[in-house]
Amino acid sequence: MKQRMRLFQGNRERRTTAKECRRVHVLFLAVMFLAAMALALALSVAATAQQSQSNNDSNPSQPAAKPKPDQDVPDAPSAVQPPEPKPGFPEPPVGPVAPALKPDPSQQSDQEKQPPPPMPPIQTIAPGTGPRNQVNPKEDLGFKIRYEVHFVLLPVMVKDSSGRRVDGLLPKDFTVLENGKKQTLKFFTSDPFQLSVAIVLDTGMADVTLQKVNQTYEALVGAFSPYDEVALYTYSSTVTQQTDYTNKSQRLIAELNQIKEIRGAPNGPPVLGGPLAGGPTVNGAPPGGPVIAPVNTPPKEDHVLNDAILRAALDLSRRDRTRRKVIFVISDGRERGSSASYKQVLKLLETRDIQVKAVVLDSGALPAYKEVNRFHLPFQGYSDILPKYVSATGGGQVYTELTRNALEEMYGEITNEARNQYTLGYTPEIVSTKAYRSIDVLVDKKGLKIYAKDGYYPIPTTPSGPPPPRPQPVPQ
Repeated sequence: MKQRMRLFQGNRERRTTAKECRRVHVLFLAVMFLAAMALALALSVAATAQQSQSNNDSNPSQPAAKPKPDQDVPDAPSAVQPPEPKPGFPEPPVGPVAPALKPDPSQQSDQEKQPPPPMPPIQTIAPGTGPRNQVNPKEDLGFKIRYEVHFVLLPVMVKDSSGRRVDGLLPKDFTVLENGKKQTLKFFTSDPFQLSVAIVLDTGMADVTLQKVNQTYEALVGAFSPYDEVALYTYSSTVTQQTDYTNKSQRLIAELNQIKEIRGAPNGPPVLGGPLAGGPTVNGAPPGGPVIAPVNTPPKEDHVLNDAILRAALDLSRRDRTRRKVIFVISDGRERGSSASYKQVLKLLETRDIQVKAVVLDSGALPAYKEVNRFHLPFQGYSDILPKYVSATGGGQVYTELTRNALEEMYGEITNEARNQYTLGYTPEIVSTKAYRSIDVLVDKKGLKIYAKDGYYPIPTTPSGPPPPRPQPVPQ
């Protein structure tokens, strides 16, 4: 009996506990409902107040606020659109900019379809990163050029007995003599330079040679890096600038493709005798004329090599001096009929720090080319001018090639040599700015061949000054 009473009391206690839990749960839900209703009421009141304020602002009956006077303090930048620039404050010019070249719409579609020619493995330098001065690291090339008028930059190429470029030389290995006096190097670097190159193409060569050159234009353009700037000139009896300086390879290829339509000179030597030499004759004389032996002379053909190099040098002298300036001549090496003389052109090259590099073709590429250069062929001009330019300006050796494959290889080798040279700099003690000053570069190692310019004319020039005037042709 007692046990039943205990079970009954336990069940009643459990029922009482369950009822209390339900009451607590109902009370909690009621509190949450009241809190939600209060929050909704507060949000409704806030929305009504904001709407009434906006209606008051848009009411036209209210007096408009007085406009504030203009202030010099600019407004805060907007996140939606950039602020309009204020007039009267143009951006300062950065430097001389070459005139833009308008692309030819008729050729633009063809250029986009053609893939760019493969670039050879060449070492280049990115824009904005100048060569490092290994003598005085705190003084860069731009400082010397801008503030020292008589600062001399001297590109030097060193090769071994096999013709391979010698790398790894230090400033202590070089000795520079100017007029026999040793100079103190203030700048030395072996880093590559950006190039400003003027390609001078001889279109007066024999047609068979010119057509062979026409097949190598893609390799010629591919020899330059994207950081180089190139201009194109052609010459025969006159000089023509085909393109201004540009680093667009497609632009150069399009212009070179147009040059392919130019025909060269007739193949073979001029006919001086035989049935094709002249008109009909009677007893060795023209009909109706006196009986005299006719004198046949070859036609006079002008090849204005000096004028072409002069034109390219004048335009090249206006380019930035922090670039290495090179004139790349592709010619048979003949010179005749130029208004400018060799001495005049060489003086300009040595004054403006311009190198001449050349590939000689046609008759100039024969094995006996050096021996033939000693002679002056009648009515054919001179054939020893181009090697003199190359030697005097430190351009290395004259490349003589007869095959297309060898010619394409020469393009890459020449541009690599021009870009990767030792660059020496010093400030000489100049007494007169009119006298020619000779330069000798020595290397403290045996069996090496050194290529550097023979000298220069210390004419003071500044990059920001006016361009040099063009010399007038010498009257005949």
